[in-house]
Amino acid sequence: MSSINPLNKKVWSGTHYSIYKTLQKHVGEVVILGPYEPKFQILIGKLITGISQKIFNKRYNYRHSHFLSKAYGKYFTKQLHQHQVDVIVAPAGICELAYVNTSIPIIYISDTTMELSINYHKALSGLFKFSEHENRALEKKALDKCSKIIVSSRWAFDSLTKHYHYKEEKLALLPFGANMELLPETIEITDRDFTKRVKLLFIGVYWENKGGDIAYNCLIELLNQNINAQLTVVGCIPPDEYKHPNVHVIPFIDKNSQEGIKKLYDIFSSHDFLILPTRFDCTPIVICEASAFGMPAIVSNTGGVAGHLKENQNGYLIDFNDKGKAFALKIKELITNPERYYELRKSTRKEFEKNLNWDSYGEKLKEIIESI
Repeated sequence: MSSINPLNKKVWSGTHYSIYKTLQKHVGEVVILGPYEPKFQILIGKLITGISQKIFNKRYNYRHSHFLSKAYGKYFTKQLHQHQVDVIVAPAGICELAYVNTSIPIIYISDTTMELSINYHKALSGLFKFSEHENRALEKKALDKCSKIIVSSRWAFDSLTKHYHYKEEKLALLPFGANMELLPETIEITDRDFTKRVKLLFIGVYWENKGGDIAYNCLIELLNQNINAQLTVVGCIPPDEYKHPNVHVIPFIDKNSQEGIKKLYDIFSSHDFLILPTRFDCTPIVICEASAFGMPAIVSNTGGVAGHLKENQNGYLIDFNDKGKAFALKIKELITNPERYYELRKSTRKEFEKNLNWDSYGEKLKEIIESI
């Protein structure tokens, strides 16, 4: 159940699509309830937000509001009466769930809570206080209806027990899988010749939010130490001040096209490190995707990133306040010890095979569904 189309691989980095396909493969028949957009309520919400920003320099998060949720509730309650289903699976469906009227067991899937996201995530910062309270209340109303709440990190899990006082029996901790259509079934870990070039991969739609400037600083630091490094930027165009002969930019790749799928496969196969100095994140799926290719991730320690990254197994966490130097030092440490890097690549792939894939997720999800 979702207000957005789960067949659209662009939504939530393709996670809705992956959950849909996983349910089909491991659980059974899947009925898609949605997509649905209450146009009038969304129009009103946009108007209120626009006016409040201009006058008060504050935002109203209508996307998690009672008046929008009631419209969703009415629609999805009607949909549930028209379809015979045994269980509802609602990825990131707080607004859809809060006012739905049903006795069917509900499984909610997310990577965060409102308590963690408000004034952490940029989209949920600068809100009116009443909007913050409404967001939290709406989430609690929705979560209280759920038979099981599945989150992707200990960060989110602990928030549910601490802030909402849910018992652990109501919760499950499952890391997500890799949202790429083409992944290596097996991988041959080979030595890398770092005397020629070290290739760093940075992926993000928003340069600033993902810490693009820090990734660039890391590159410059490596170059200053006479390490021939290249930074490949995928998904955005850096500001002009970050133009450099060793920065290769690929502004956009369509994950829904066969050409885009193949291009992403080639990029991940040919790079040595994923560098992600993200400024706010829950559990970045790109860590799972890098792990599938045996590519270690060097990531800022923030939010729930540790849900997909295990220190010294598929990468390393770097202090959030670092501006690039510690990233460069860690990369230099690894490339000057080829045996260590080789072993890290092997353990990175093993972490994908054990935990960071959708088959593993599907098997555990099936157990949860059967238990309720």
